[in-house]
Amino acid sequence: MTVTMPTQENDVVVVQNVWKIFGERANEAMEAVRRDNLSKAEVLDKYGCVVGVRDVSISVAKGEIFCIMGLSGSGKSTLVRHINRLIEPTNGDILINGINVGDLDPEALREMRADKIGMVFQNMSLLPHRTVRDNIAFALELRGVDAFTRAELADKVIGLVSLQGYGDRYPSELSGGMQQRVGLARAMAANPDILLMDEPFSALDPLIRRGLQDEFLELSHSMKKTTLFITHDLDEAIRMGNRIAIMKDGEIVQIGTPEEIVTKPIDKYVSDFVAGISKLKLVFAHTVMEPIDAYIARSKTSLSTEKYPKAGPEDDLDALVTLVVDQEHPILIESNGKPIGIVTKDALLRAIKGES
Repeated sequence: MTVTMPTQENDVVVVQNVWKIFGERANEAMEAVRRDNLSKAEVLDKYGCVVGVRDVSISVAKGEIFCIMGLSGSGKSTLVRHINRLIEPTNGDILINGINVGDLDPEALREMRADKIGMVFQNMSLLPHRTVRDNIAFALELRGVDAFTRAELADKVIGLVSLQGYGDRYPSELSGGMQQRVGLARAMAANPDILLMDEPFSALDPLIRRGLQDEFLELSHSMKKTTLFITHDLDEAIRMGNRIAIMKDGEIVQIGTPEEIVTKPIDKYVSDFVAGISKLKLVFAHTVMEPIDAYIARSKTSLSTEKYPKAGPEDDLDALVTLVVDQEHPILIESNGKPIGIVTKDALLRAIKGES
């Protein structure tokens, strides 16, 4: 299956029909996959090649957090490493702000990596002999920024990631969560347009991990960074992402908002992913309501809504549950003061259970 996404004028990252097949017969294997729809296992058996990415197209808008998730070996990290050309595609194009990354000469590529793209990995690879401040300012140093400006910018970012007072410390003196903050600050200090984050919080304890997620969401919102965020954890993807792409065997199986992924899984693979996810904070009234005219026609009664609890179309299931406790009436959904739908208790219970 090939999932394609229409591109928009404000798209910062566009990936068009990208393939990556590892092995000496990569082109031959790619043509065979196109012709015969071979599986990943069949390609390995017949051609000795590994399918890393299979005909992937995505587009990421300015300021969006786009999560890519899947099991180990699904191709998510391989895909993201194409964005700044750490990996060359077997076929396809990657555009950053309309510029084809594959067309850049070495100098222009280095400039794009330095100025436009920041990377944050699970392993921060901090320089042990440099202080927190100097680690954060390292990319600026490579750009030739003067020492005073580097220190000033580093101290500003130290404040953003709540590491005040640690600028003169060394990585060995920091906890794992603090080291992760330094890595994030290092990427942010260069003020890139795009952040590539490859499971940056996965090795941390749950409480620290959630705190860093909160901090990053605040930073992303305030600084309007475009982010590709890799995770194998659906809870994290749902919490962090404006949209989620689910990968399997190098392909993107489904792209959608968290609500779309949870309520409308495209196949059993996605259904299995979302089976244990609570829908209380993910599904909204506009999804489960019955249009007001349809409700009146079905119930064959006039609608007297004075005693009905009222909610908006963007209220989640958790809010709707609170409204119907000890309440005999269904919920009236209003938009701009106008009734647009009804959510009955039966519809609410079915939504919580994941039934349509």
